[in-house]
Amino acid sequence: MGKKDTILTGDRPTGPLHLGHFVGSLRARVELQESCEQYVMIADLQALTDHAKESEKVRNSVIQVALDYLAVGIDPAKTTIFIQSHIPALSELTMYYLNLVTWNRLKHNPTVKQEIVQKGFGESVPAGFMTYPVSQAADITAFKANLVPVGEDQKPMIEQTNEIVRAFNRTYHTDVLVEAQAKIPKIARLPGTDGQAKMGKSLNNAIYLRDLPDQVSKKVKKMYTDPNHLRIEDPGKVEGNPVFSYLDAFGTDLEKIQELKSHYERGGLGDGTVKKYLLEVLLEFLEPIHKRRAEYEGDPQEVLEMLRKGTERANETASQTLHEVREAIGINYFG
Repeated sequence: MGKKDTILTGDRPTGPLHLGHFVGSLRARVELQESCEQYVMIADLQALTDHAKESEKVRNSVIQVALDYLAVGIDPAKTTIFIQSHIPALSELTMYYLNLVTWNRLKHNPTVKQEIVQKGFGESVPAGFMTYPVSQAADITAFKANLVPVGEDQKPMIEQTNEIVRAFNRTYHTDVLVEAQAKIPKIARLPGTDGQAKMGKSLNNAIYLRDLPDQVSKKVKKMYTDPNHLRIEDPGKVEGNPVFSYLDAFGTDLEKIQELKSHYERGGLGDGTVKKYLLEVLLEFLEPIHKRRAEYEGDPQEVLEMLRKGTERANETASQTLHEVREAIGINYFG
């Protein structure tokens, strides 16, 4: 039997996780924990790169993100869930890697460039934000992860990590660090409920994993559809229609979904009917998630203890990698 794949994923704790997070990575984590060695990081240090003045928001979101993980079925007995800021090795690895990448390369990272525009930094980009691809490389390599489930837009970050891995191994004549492969899910991204490509809290266009049925109902009713589908008898467009994108992501009755698509495209099917079915699908999907979340919310100390134990396990692994990195560089002065 071959060696298990090692996986590193994570989320920035800046608010509740939404259905886009589930499609983008949470679903994969639940599945992969059965066959892989998996580390899931609550990336609070990364969150501070653009929320340094909102540290209380980041702190409060840590437990909420952990609850979302547990609610969707990520099992702490199978997956190591940890808090980034409590793994000292990650910051030290970042310092070493910063010497192996140029500022110019960081400026031209497509993901960073896109996010700078989205966040409206202008000329006031925090240095920590510019260097977070290097921090991410430290996160991945500290656990020698060879698989990283990410959306298509995050592939440049994995490429950046692998450039650093190759530069380190070449510079110090070692094979300590391993390259990672981006694992892109079949449905890597959900549009916002308003039809925008990006879903997020600031855009007010997301359905969250913790949303109650009445909240989900209100959001589904307001969902963007085909703007040219003005009358029920008009043919409608399925492609680019968020209602059908969500059905593809969460529906299990594929035959019925295909029937709805065909009916919608030829005309005679109203948006309200499709939205009503989508609401049924989403509520059925969210019901067990809400149930598990409520169980864990009743004992926040248990959640904190889970995070403490996971962080201890992660610390052991990252510290071992750091020791090997110091050995390779030649700065292990005290053995």
